[in-house]
Amino acid sequence: MTSIGGKKLGIAHPKLKEVLHQNFSDCSALAEELSGKEAVVFSLGTYTGTVPEAALRTITVDYTIEFVRVLRLSSPDAVFSFLSGNGAEPTGPSGIPYALFKGQAENALFAAGFLRVYIFQPAYIYPVEPRREPNFSYRLLRTIYPFFRVVFPNQMIRADDLARAMVDLAISGTGKSGSLVLENRDIRAMIESHDVPMGYPHTSV
Repeated sequence: MTSIGGKKLGIAHPKLKEVLHQNFSDCSALAEELSGKEAVVFSLGTYTGTVPEAALRTITVDYTIEFVRVLRLSSPDAVFSFLSGNGAEPTGPSGIPYALFKGQAENALFAAGFLRVYIFQPAYIYPVEPRREPNFSYRLLRTIYPFFRVVFPNQMIRADDLARAMVDLAISGTGKSGSLVLENRDIRAMIESHDVPMGYPHTSV
């Protein structure tokens, strides 16, 4: 297993190879590391409001497109599991930059021609590990999480459950064809049933 990111994970495992890469606007140097991969889980991103809109688009759209370009050349048969977001708008203009940019990234990924693509669109992702929250909204959501998860179960998901679902589906989908878009309720159903999620199929037009 290979992990690619801008900073160290802080964990060690004999089967884990960690690759540090800072400039995701050019992923050419990753061609060898990405060669021969059967499945990829892509979760690079940032929070709305923490960077200017132009930087948000660069990170959300441009970095995804560049990574996909290199991966497609190095591992054309790879299964791609992509972390999008609730409200992503792939079909037209959106008044919310985050939704618009995630939609553009989804479109680019579908257009790349991978055999199988899984788009995960979670709502609020509850961080199970302590962290510094990026803004007041996230601090508030973390505080009311015990109430939130009971009243609005389909509007949240634990970070570890989401990660497990993205990995499991990418691995189980190896060798198959077709694509799925999974909303928050689909991801939760997958976790609870330990089965293939319902989701809805994506069809290129």
